[in-house]
This record gives sequence, structure tokens and C-alpha cells, in this order.
Amino acid sequence: QVQVVESGGGLVQAGGSLRLSCAASGSKFSIGAMGWYRQAPGKQRELVAAITRGGNTNYADSVKGRFSISRDNAKNTVYLQMNSLKPEDTAVYYCNVVAYLDGLGYETWGQGTQVTVSS
Repeated sequence: QVQVVESGGGLVQAGGSLRLSCAASGSKFSIGAMGWYRQAPGKQRELVAAITRGGNTNYADSVKGRFSISRDNAKNTVYLQMNSLKPEDTAVYYCNVVAYLDGLGYETWGQGTQVTVSS
């Protein structure tokens, strides 16, 4: 089983920055794509950014140019650097990890971390 632990959420003023971290662990598993999703009250969960093991990235249009996703494969950790934050970025942010074992893929979600941006 893969465990996912997130950290780094909090309260910040508009225009500020936050950095989220997500560490995945699980013996015998190979970690594949990692990403961040968010869910605001009354809205569906949406992709924020994702990164493959090889470093290819994908961003939601709403965060392009402000957020940056990166990862450390040696630590199985993914980061989300969030700059120029806006009140509309307020949401619970969830880490998503795809891991492989014996040719099968498994998707694991973190518990979520709250990001609140005040105006």
C-alpha cells in the first residue's frame, strides 16, 4: 500500500506565496505520475498540475504562469510552488499519486491540505 502525506497549506494574503509538499512511500512500489488537485466548496475537484516521472508537466489554465510543479524522484516527493495567489485559489488541495506494482497501477490520494487566500 502507498501512503501519501501532504504539508504546506495555510492562510495567506492575496499576492502571497505558499509551497505544498507531498511525500509518497510504499515498499516495492514504483512511483509514476504525481499531481495536485483542488476542491473549493460547492465545486468539483479539479486538476491543478501534474508531473510525470520524467518531468513532463501539465497545468490548469487558471494557474499557468503562477504555479510551478516539481518533484524529487529520489525522495518520491512532489512540490507545488504557488505564487501570486488569488482568493479564487482557496480550496482544499489534494495530492494524487499513481504507483505501480507487478505491472498494475494504483491511484492514491492524500488527506488534503487547506489553502486559504484572503483578499
